[in-house]
Amino acid sequence: MQIVSLTTDYGSKDYYVAELKASILGKKNDFSIIDISHHIDHFDIVQASFYLQNAVPSFPKRSIHIVAVNCNYKRKSEYICFEHNEHFFIGPNNGVFSLVFDDIDDQKIYKINPADEENTSVNSIFSHGAAFIGHGLPLEDIGPKLENFNKKLVIQPVITSNQIRATIIHVDHFGNVVVNLKKELFEKIRNNRRFDLYYKPNDPLHFLSKDYGDVSIGDPLAFFNSSGYLEIALNLDKANTLLNLNKNEMIQINFFE
Repeated sequence: MQIVSLTTDYGSKDYYVAELKASILGKKNDFSIIDISHHIDHFDIVQASFYLQNAVPSFPKRSIHIVAVNCNYKRKSEYICFEHNEHFFIGPNNGVFSLVFDDIDDQKIYKINPADEENTSVNSIFSHGAAFIGHGLPLEDIGPKLENFNKKLVIQPVITSNQIRATIIHVDHFGNVVVNLKKELFEKIRNNRRFDLYYKPNDPLHFLSKDYGDVSIGDPLAFFNSSGYLEIALNLDKANTLLNLNKNEMIQINFFE
């Protein structure tokens, strides 16, 4: 049974998710649908790309991933599909996929033509794309080759020889904050030196933990999570509210001998 994953900013209050799922199953009723998230912040393609980067590797090959985030990004929005590493992706040409992958072949991205010219809704286009792929039809037959792939720049940490300034890119359900700094880059710049990690002006962290239990309940800690990103947390409490840490804010790491 082929899997279709859904990542949307539709929320769960309205009927939009049900409409999308019904449309997908109406075109091909043997799909297995998995929700990655329907609570992406409104129009936030950076957050959507973060979710995809971390979720997709757990899916089996040949899965179909639909991204419905910031779909009406311009008056005549384009919706595309492509294959990458034996997975299929469907979504708006608004830059979200360029934030997920840096090696997409622009020549193998196709614009999805609506199956019914009388119904050109976003959900209808997505369900048509999923059914087309699910039936094993060649992607090049779904529509014309995309002329201009929308690319966005990924926010990167600012680095000097003795300092890293990184950005909070995600706050999870538990109030833990995730920073756009991977362990490999941190260790490269660190070069076995000591460091002060400032998540607020005073009282920096001086060491990395292995997990939440390394500190007492309510104490702050920093560690590299299972996805390889730096995470700042409070043991059994909400770091974002108690430490006043929010998305898009900066943290600073100073290195010294």
